[in-house]
Amino acid sequence: MDLKRVLEDIARAIVDNPDAVTVEETVDGDDIELVLSVDEDDTGMVIGRHGRIAKAIRQVMKAVANTCGKRVTVEIK
Repeated sequence: MDLKRVLEDIARAIVDNPDAVTVEETVDGDDIELVLSVDEDDTGMVIGRHGRIAKAIRQVMKAVANTCGKRVTVEIK
């Protein structure tokens, strides 16, 4: 499963400017680091109040990665 694509789809569904969503992927064995970048105006939408949406995104991504036998970390810039 393409974790990068899953994160892009989730982020594009949340933000007002979906064309500005980019995800950089770094793979090191079973560890995957995803760096999500969105438009400055959309940063608050992705993080949410007290980081609730960011936490939910990370939980979903960890669940998806677990089905593939991988470990994922998500950073939001």
